[in-house]
Amino acid sequence: MNTKFARRTERIGGTACAYWRAGRCNRNPCRFLHIETPSPPTACGYVNTAYRYGKKPHSSSENTPKYSSKTALISDNGDRGDATRVAKASKKSSPRICKYWINNNCVHGEQCLYLHSWFHGDGFSTVTKLQEHKKVITGIALPVGSDKLYSGSTDGTVRIWDCHTGRCVKVINLGAEVTSLISEGPWIFVGLQNAVKAWNIQTITEFTLDGPKGQVRAMTVGNDTLFAGAEDGVIFAWRGSSGAKSPFELVASLTGHTKAVVCLTIGCKMLYSGSMDQSIKVWDMDTLQCTMTLNEHTDIVTSLICWDQYLLSCSSDCTIKVWACTEVGSLKVVYTHTEENGVVSLFGMPDAEGKHILFSSCRDNSVHMYELPSFSERGRLFAKKDMASFELGLGGLFFTGDETGLLMVWKWLDVPKVASS
Repeated sequence: MNTKFARRTERIGGTACAYWRAGRCNRNPCRFLHIETPSPPTACGYVNTAYRYGKKPHSSSENTPKYSSKTALISDNGDRGDATRVAKASKKSSPRICKYWINNNCVHGEQCLYLHSWFHGDGFSTVTKLQEHKKVITGIALPVGSDKLYSGSTDGTVRIWDCHTGRCVKVINLGAEVTSLISEGPWIFVGLQNAVKAWNIQTITEFTLDGPKGQVRAMTVGNDTLFAGAEDGVIFAWRGSSGAKSPFELVASLTGHTKAVVCLTIGCKMLYSGSMDQSIKVWDMDTLQCTMTLNEHTDIVTSLICWDQYLLSCSSDCTIKVWACTEVGSLKVVYTHTEENGVVSLFGMPDAEGKHILFSSCRDNSVHMYELPSFSERGRLFAKKDMASFELGLGGLFFTGDETGLLMVWKWLDVPKVASS
């Protein structure tokens, strides 16, 4: 190595010139390097996680995924097994998107060491971008049988999109932040400050459901009941009514959380709620009584989904936890997956081959995609800011919404069939 170059590199610690990276360095010679310095390896993927779950990836030998004896809740000898398995990071580095390319000013082109793409992985691609909202997208809904997509945002609007043209055909200005949005049958439910708006898209009627205090940040429907979690920690429940004033009747207020309820999901005849108080509560759908409280997370419980017989939860504490029922009826963590950043949201859907894919949106402006039950990494989606809203469409389409107000349309790609010889 040239002695002068070696001394110069040692003096500046091998730092790449920031002006050169931006294509604006006019110094010759420059005291900084005009080459990219490699990024330190970051955790990505896990070692033999498929076998920790007791199944090889892509296995279809059983309809119901099983945990191996190592992660079983009750071992063969009757003793309680090790319920928490924290995945180990592999040595390969995580894919990173070029921050200059995002702002359309990367000068390296194909020579850039970072991704010039909004995604990394195979089997899916972008279709189009719908950039009309001005602030965070807090909900996306595609009602069954409808050719219109609905999106709500903290910019105070709900936008209606034509699924055939991709154009916004209507803007509903609500004059207040939309903090959640879901659909069920012909109904669109919009969470607002101190209320829920209910729109019937078939009869073109609108109702206001009063009761919640503060922002309604989470909603779900099950057992003919609409549940809405409010900022004061209370969950409100409405059921269908034959009343003349409103088709909904407030039947219960579920109290127990000490801070805002931010996520709700339903599975196995139970309602699960996650809160800023770092707890998960389990409610009986028939009695609407709390049956247990789960306290394994150490920060805000940001999202909950049910998959097969498992409950999956995520948190700002950088973990995804998989819960299963024990023989005595309680829930216990049987697997813990650790991310490098806090987890914003979870969403699950099948890919074009019917494999179960978990979407894990993290605080690094990316969404990690994992195959279940192995948690082997399938790909990555990227955005300028965090993605927290997801929706499944028809024909292999799915939708994401981020904190800039960008609604992105994606598509699973059909896997070509190999002709038999």
